[in-house]
Amino acid sequence: MEKEPITVNGLSKLKEELIFLKEKKRPEIIAAISEARSHGDLKENAEYHAAKEQQSHNEGRIQEIENIIAIANVIDVTKLNNDGKVIFGSTVYLQNLDTNEKINYKIVGKDEADLKKKLIYFKSPIGKGLIGKNKNDLVEITTPAGVKNFEIIDVKYV
Repeated sequence: MEKEPITVNGLSKLKEELIFLKEKKRPEIIAAISEARSHGDLKENAEYHAAKEQQSHNEGRIQEIENIIAIANVIDVTKLNNDGKVIFGSTVYLQNLDTNEKINYKIVGKDEADLKKKLIYFKSPIGKGLIGKNKNDLVEITTPAGVKNFEIIDVKYV
């Protein structure tokens, strides 16, 4: 399988979630199944079926996280020499030339991406449009919402 880039922070969050699912959530679900089982007939026991479904979702997520970690290529940009180039893991400070709005994004992997937290997937239109560019470059990016024009104000490896 192809290695998938991930930031140090992203890997840490996945490992925390994995520990939570295995050490806290899994025993809670097992207890709920046991409790529901004690209520008798399993065919018409909604609590039992709900707990079994929850168990299935939990085990699926555990497997998914373990697979992500297995193919993770951890990139720590804080250890790289910042030459002003936009790379995976860098934080890019932009000025939207159409609206004059200033915004910043951290370029991350698929499992970390969250637009509300200004974490954008490196294969998204904006991510692809920024990677490889340099500080002070003017960039035109075609997004689903239309063409956007940016100036790269700064690039930080944090």
